[in-house]
Amino acid sequence: MSATPPDTARLRVESATIGYDKRIISEHLSVAIPDESFTVIVGPNACGKSTLLRGLSRLLKPSAGQVVLDGADINSYKTKEVARRVGLLPQTSIAPDGITVADLVARGRYPHQGFIRQWTEDDEQAVLRAMHQTSVTDLSGRLVDELSGGQRQRVWVAMALAQHTGIMLLDEPTTFLDITHQIELMELFTDLHHVGHTLVAVLHDLNHAARYGTHLIAMKDGAVVAEGTPDEVVTAELVEEVFGLRCLVLPDPVAGSPQVVPLGRERTRQRSADNADVESARNG
Repeated sequence: MSATPPDTARLRVESATIGYDKRIISEHLSVAIPDESFTVIVGPNACGKSTLLRGLSRLLKPSAGQVVLDGADINSYKTKEVARRVGLLPQTSIAPDGITVADLVARGRYPHQGFIRQWTEDDEQAVLRAMHQTSVTDLSGRLVDELSGGQRQRVWVAMALAQHTGIMLLDEPTTFLDITHQIELMELFTDLHHVGHTLVAVLHDLNHAARYGTHLIAMKDGAVVAEGTPDEVVTAELVEEVFGLRCLVLPDPVAGSPQVVPLGRERTRQRSADNADVESARNG
């Protein structure tokens, strides 16, 4: 995949100030999402990751600067037009009381409906395909509020998939999922990326980010401190700078991507002591 020039990316932020009411989270923020990438935003809690994602989705309007979608300010589009181009899986979602899984997933097709165009076979197939991809087909007749947290999360992902947009924004999509379903979901996102979707995800797991992401954005205190490939971003120095975590970065034995191995306090103290012994021996 060739790199996308920042000023031509379908989705980008240009010198934006983003926040909540009078609380500013990011100022003069400029970020370009490479087309057809699997971009992952990483950083410590409250660093501005989800705020950036909300700005990209038009849930937050910058007080200065702009978010550009397909060459125009995202706020210049009608709501349905944005929803046909950009899908969002928010961090927390609340389903209407008494709604079934199939009916909730079908709501992902709402942006494609209109006065003239009503429910079609294409809509039906999109819903069935999304439920199959997320392994919730067997739950189709169940009420959403009867499901476990992990099951509900997969249903929300299915609704986002049914929306069938070229760009998908995912805010902590593996929340509530056990390790098996986390990996299944990350593999699904990888498959979507491989067939041309642009994905942007906020993840807390650095190893998931490095293994599955093609482009990483590391944030701290509302600013981007590094971006690039996993090999360029996930280094021991950057992990300590951004997260305050001392670690080793080793090749993943399966994927070959960088893998973060934290150094516990005892190991850190022992390593410091060993380094001191080595330095003492050098000095005679």
